Amino acid sequence: HVLYILGTQSPLPKKMTWLSHDVEQVIASSQEAIKPPRVKVDADIGIIRGALLIPSMLKARRNPDDRTLRDVLPADLYARWQVLKARYLGRDQGMEKWRPIFAARELYEAGLKQAGLAESGIVSPVVDKAIKQHGLKVTTPLLSFKVEQPRQALREFAGTQLDDSACFRATLDRLENDLPLMTARANAWAIGDIPALRALPYGDQNRTCAQVLTETEFARKRGIANVGAALEAEWLGAAENALRTNASTFATLPISDLLRSDGPLAKLQARGYLVEAPE
Repeated sequence: HVLYILGTQSPLPKKMTWLSHDVEQVIASSQEAIKPPRVKVDADIGIIRGALLIPSMLKARRNPDDRTLRDVLPADLYARWQVLKARYLGRDQGMEKWRPIFAARELYEAGLKQAGLAESGIVSPVVDKAIKQHGLKVTTPLLSFKVEQPRQALREFAGTQLDDSACFRATLDRLENDLPLMTARANAWAIGDIPALRALPYGDQNRTCAQVLTETEFARKRGIANVGAALEAEWLGAAENALRTNASTFATLPISDLLRSDGPLAKLQARGYLVEAPE
């Protein structure tokens, strides 16, 4: 009973050609595919109500009391933002009233685009096509949250102060220092150079930014806490069930998670499974 895990790398060059024959062979001989775990938010609203909530959602993206980034950020961070904003976003002034966490994300995506990098669209389409072609059972570990009274929840979030300067700083650090390393990681991933991937430093601002949202009183009131650990637990449960059930299972996870000393592979090994790294 074998579980093959493809460690995915993001971002990758947009024009990269991926030779996926080996992965497609594994998929063809497997009975189940396990997708990366994700959060599912059930707001119990229809299409019309959802459309009516869009203005409230856009308002929630802005700083409370119409404060600007200059008002809420330390002076050194705001000065760095001005430089990077001019480089990647131009003269867009509307973003000056956004919360730092949302402005940082917009800036990061613009930086990737200008560098010719993409967070998706290379590996997933090929994998999904092969899974569908060979009729595998698909399992997506989910962490579900129910949001009651979504309009009221959005109003509450719009008035919530976020301590998101750490997220903003981590994003600026990554754009200033990590763009060349992103290409190096992509090249190492492309040839399966695990030692190089281990050696290259990896600063993931996404974890820092996710913690900003999950550690607020708004999130705690709705039972949203320790999301990273809960998602990993859901994935481990799905992996163990597949190992009991199938002769062969295929899964994908970020390579950064697989290389962590306290990541899912280490936890499977601690539970008695034999873990073999790529040769």
